[in-house]
Amino acid sequence: MYIYPDNLKSKATLWLWELRDIGIVGIGCLISVFALAQLGFILPIVFTAAYAFLSIRIEDTSILDFIRYALQFFVLRQQTYD
Repeated sequence: MYIYPDNLKSKATLWLWELRDIGIVGIGCLISVFALAQLGFILPIVFTAAYAFLSIRIEDTSILDFIRYALQFFVLRQQTYD
């Protein structure tokens, strides 16, 4: 018996993240642990934890997506009015 998702074109997710985000967080954690152990530098852990929090997906959107959309709307794209 196979169970298919409702939308077959949706991205693969695991828990609350997309698989791409889990990979980025995993690699970030490895780099952060090495930086902390060898250099005593804690900043990579902060960036990794912030990215992990901002990339949590609820109802197919994340805080990071909202920040990207807002930045494009207010800063990066020219607004045209007809």
